[in-house]
Amino acid sequence: MCGRFTLAATPDEVAAFLATLELDAFPPRYNIAPTQPILMAMAGPPREPGSNLPDRVALLVRWGLIPSWCKDPKALPLLINARSETAAEKNAFRAAMRHRRALIPATGFYEWKREGKSKQAYLIRPKGGGLMAFGALMETYADPGGAEIDTGAILTTAANDQIAAIHDRMPVVVRPADFARWLDCRTREPRDVADLLAPVEPGFFEAIAISDKVNKVANTGPDIQEPIGVAPPAPQPAGKPKAAARAAPADQLKLF
Repeated sequence: MCGRFTLAATPDEVAAFLATLELDAFPPRYNIAPTQPILMAMAGPPREPGSNLPDRVALLVRWGLIPSWCKDPKALPLLINARSETAAEKNAFRAAMRHRRALIPATGFYEWKREGKSKQAYLIRPKGGGLMAFGALMETYADPGGAEIDTGAILTTAANDQIAAIHDRMPVVVRPADFARWLDCRTREPRDVADLLAPVEPGFFEAIAISDKVNKVANTGPDIQEPIGVAPPAPQPAGKPKAAARAAPADQLKLF
């Protein structure tokens, strides 16, 4: 799963990466947690002939998807992730997978490796730094009073051999060359973009051991990413069974 991530890039860098209009100013975010606002990019409305406007729009959504059919969000688990292997069939994600595919910009995410009774935190980021985009889904939920809220979830896939040494799942990473195809929900069905849901190749990421400061949502400074000198775990040999999935922390299964 992906339960925390970071976006430590300037608005101009993010806008250029996603090919959207200029973004409002926002500070670096080092410990983005469920239910907080997150930035997404989606395909915009069809452009007029000759227009030079970007064909993507950016919006802020609540991290934790609420299906449009949900009658009582308090009775629903917090859907921060969607398994890419089954999202097109699951009732909670099927409509979004067909009609509202999105991208979430990030500069890294956090994962925890179980070591006996303890857990070691890792910052997992593109090797050498820089931006990446998670495959994501967006859904607009209207409560009984008529108020609307945009919500979203990160798509996950099986970990590659490198990340499997830490956790058995990882976010889907969509490369810039595939942005347009992934976001095209007008002419491309889920089956037409299923190939983009594969794990990113080993070597794309680097894993950096960090302290347990990241465990607390209140810790939001860059110091939570400081290395602590623990060597990353060795990649699992191909074909070796991956570790059992880690249970989601209880506070991530509550909406409010």
